[in-house]
Amino acid sequence: MKAVIQRVKNSGVEIDGKTVSEISQGFMILLGVVEGDTEADADKFIKKVPVLRVFEDENGKMNLSCLDIGGEILVVSQFTLCADCSHGRRPSFTASAPPDKAERLYEYFVKELKASGIKKVLTGEFGADMKVSLINDGPVTIILDSKELK
Repeated sequence: MKAVIQRVKNSGVEIDGKTVSEISQGFMILLGVVEGDTEADADKFIKKVPVLRVFEDENGKMNLSCLDIGGEILVVSQFTLCADCSHGRRPSFTASAPPDKAERLYEYFVKELKASGIKKVLTGEFGADMKVSLINDGPVTIILDSKELK
């Protein structure tokens, strides 16, 4: 699994001109599922994301987690994170998990994230053409790959 985690002031998803999800301070996560990923990969992210200390404390130091600040999380499926751009000019997406498997792991990740204690976890719509907006706070952007986490 691959994830781009952005610390945001707010973020939202619009589909066909209608806002379907909107959060305030917290994380906007783009999540890509790679062929061969399992629930164990999602579990690595679940252990890491809610407690990732990237929010500022009273001294301006990044010492607080999303849980600490009562932050919210918006998760958006993003198969293009699995792109292979090593050859030519057109990315290959063959490393992406098939849609049915990717959706199952995406839903598992969201369910477990909700169970982690985050007060509000919202999503986009899997496979939809979405317009994602955000105000990146910092900016702070973290890239995670489940194969690199212990």
